[in-house]
Amino acid sequence: MSVPVKAIRIHVFGGADVLRLEEIELPPPGKGEVLVRNHAAGVNFIDTYFRTGHYKPPSLPATLGNEAAGEIIEIGKGVAGFKVGDRVAYVATLGCYAEQRIVPVDRLLKLPKSIHYDTAAAMMLKGLTAQYLLRQTYKVREGDTILVQAAAGGVGLILCQWAKALGATVIGTAGTPEKAKLAKKAGAKHVILYRDEDFVARVKEITKGKLCAVVYDGVGKATFPASLDCIAPLGLFVSFGSASGPIEAFDINILSAKGSLFATRPTLNTYAASPENLAKMARDLFRVVSAGAVHIPLHATLPLAEAAAAQRSLEGRETTGSTVLTI
Repeated sequence: MSVPVKAIRIHVFGGADVLRLEEIELPPPGKGEVLVRNHAAGVNFIDTYFRTGHYKPPSLPATLGNEAAGEIIEIGKGVAGFKVGDRVAYVATLGCYAEQRIVPVDRLLKLPKSIHYDTAAAMMLKGLTAQYLLRQTYKVREGDTILVQAAAGGVGLILCQWAKALGATVIGTAGTPEKAKLAKKAGAKHVILYRDEDFVARVKEITKGKLCAVVYDGVGKATFPASLDCIAPLGLFVSFGSASGPIEAFDINILSAKGSLFATRPTLNTYAASPENLAKMARDLFRVVSAGAVHIPLHATLPLAEAAAAQRSLEGRETTGSTVLTI
């Protein structure tokens, strides 16, 4: 028997005004699925990409949202290892901006009691992204110097904390003195105000010309190709987001000219494709959060009905850390 639930949906692509709070019908969970009562859902830039049509949902209308946390209220056939009442968190493309949603059990993660629902919803997408960036795309080691663009953003603050815990020297960029303070508090040894300073010149000055082993860039168009000039020969450019717009096509020979660099555009979906690797990544994330090595900063918590306001703040670069919709 289907159940009516409230959800934030889009019927057309566009600005935040196309978001609609509507009632939808959810069928019972099928084989290998569970029904989760969401307590909180995270707000991320990828949600705006689906809203604008930069990323295409399978069909319209579509319910937005890519991470949430809550409790299991119904279990489908063939589900093992979970029961009604379990606290869970998950990353699953589209559908999280809703009171309830059906989740494939192979995408589900048991949430430790030490981690609050709001914190979990704020950290699943961003925290797992930080995990693969720091521990898989490039394995940050003690003594490394790294550059984190937009260090006061949701992923940036986690990267700063975790990289410092790994023994790296973190250089961050930020747009305002207030954001610079947050990045510094999170573990960035040096913070560059990119609106007032030439960040390439400052990186060269800070590193005494040695540059960085890796640059983590979630900004995109506004920081490319300048980010490449911050990387030591044979170093790695990691583009994981496009907050200022996507990087346009470029001549690959630029990588050889700037020091035989490597460049990658990784995604969480690839790294967490198998349930086994997703679970391993989550254990790593839950460990550093539970131990206090990484604190998940919450910028704002808003009710589900205010999803449009949450996305406007995100797109306006008005946020630091994470924004969560409480349900």
